[in-house]
Amino acid sequence: MKSVVAVGFLVALCGAVPGPGRTAGADDSAALRDQARKVLQRATEFYHGKVARHGGYVYYYSPDLRRRLGEGVASEDQIWVQPPGTPTVGLALLKAFDATGEDAYLDAATDAAVALIYGQLESGAWTNCVDFDPRGERVGRYRNGKGRGRNFSSLDDGQSETAIRFLIAADKAHSFGHEQIHKSVRVALDALLAAQFDNGAFPQGWDEVPVKTRQPIIKASFPDYDWRTEGRIKEYWDMYTLNDGLAGDVCETLIAAHRTYGDERYLTAIRRLGDFLLLAQLPEPQPGWAQQYSYEMHPIWARRFEPAAVAGRESQDALKTLLTICGYTGDAKYLEPVPRALAWLKRSLLPDGRLARYYALETNRPLYMTRSGRNYSLTYDDSKLPSHYGWKVASEIQQIESWYQRAKAGNGTAVTSRSDDADLEARVRSIVQSLDGEGRWISTFQGEPLPGQPKFRTGDEYISSAVFSENVETLSDFLGQQR
Repeated sequence: MKSVVAVGFLVALCGAVPGPGRTAGADDSAALRDQARKVLQRATEFYHGKVARHGGYVYYYSPDLRRRLGEGVASEDQIWVQPPGTPTVGLALLKAFDATGEDAYLDAATDAAVALIYGQLESGAWTNCVDFDPRGERVGRYRNGKGRGRNFSSLDDGQSETAIRFLIAADKAHSFGHEQIHKSVRVALDALLAAQFDNGAFPQGWDEVPVKTRQPIIKASFPDYDWRTEGRIKEYWDMYTLNDGLAGDVCETLIAAHRTYGDERYLTAIRRLGDFLLLAQLPEPQPGWAQQYSYEMHPIWARRFEPAAVAGRESQDALKTLLTICGYTGDAKYLEPVPRALAWLKRSLLPDGRLARYYALETNRPLYMTRSGRNYSLTYDDSKLPSHYGWKVASEIQQIESWYQRAKAGNGTAVTSRSDDADLEARVRSIVQSLDGEGRWISTFQGEPLPGQPKFRTGDEYISSAVFSENVETLSDFLGQQR
């Protein structure tokens, strides 16, 4: 029966035939717009009406919606903040509202925003999950007084940053008239500003009050102790952090705040973040960036498998952030570190064209780990890497160099992760055709790495919030252009 419904739905979408006096090209274009609008509506009705819990979302669902996954199995009362969870879906829905002007998308996005606000912590921002069960295992100490336990606002993996950007966009969509959303985003932005250190850095997160002990403002340097065995700091999350793209996420959030509210505090914070990245660049022979720094500005350990090292991924994120800050502020001083860092990245490429996540301090040898139970050991051998972590990362050197040359010429940076839209229409056709009769985009696991590392078997079918959000954004891009 399901297959009959699906076929009927696709026939209804795709069955238009050019009539007398109309060209096939004009008819095809009009038909595709109509199909895209209908698919967007049907997919949103399914996701908002049947997938959402308390207005929010997790990463993955079984096709029958009985199994929900975030970072592990999620209960019926848990939604995820960390991308690609609730804020990711919410931002896509707001884009659909912008493209169509239809209130159904704003209503669905507003429900997601209110769900996030429920889970806003007393410390001002968010952790990776919101638990609506007061006795739930992931419940936090919420600002609404309905929670208990941890009160740790996290900037790790874009958790709080994406939530804040979504709420900024939702606030704007409501013309700043939704009191609950407007107040929540102001509280969150004040907490984010309060977390910034004197040198412009940010911690990985904060609890009751951000760590604000005064520290000297100095440049990064290599430690004079054996980094393999010394310099470990238990509460590394209180230190200066760049791990997992934190600089780029925070910068994007501050830019969104400044553009939306015009408050000069956000522009000042952007400049100070750029100033920290200038300080945090290590000297030759490794003019890159580390994941974490001590208050003495030495690279430090974080988790047992995150050594003190120069980091390929974080160095690329630092460069993109500096280019973004240069483009936004017009200050060319943020370009000064780029040539040295690019030269280092080029000479650090692995034989397969990727970069190592870690390079040993001063020697620049690619650095890895082996694992035995809960124990990790440093190694230069990449033949037996633990599977739970990204030990190698894609090179973005060519794109960064192109952005740098444009920035140096005064043509802006245009730092973006989205591909060119030359094939937008083809992608829209594929998205239209892949929606099933129930309004679902079904994915099949083929062994590829996925956020949250779900324990799927090859061939397992699932529904993905990332796929939903990407498809909604693509359809919205198309409809917005036509509009």
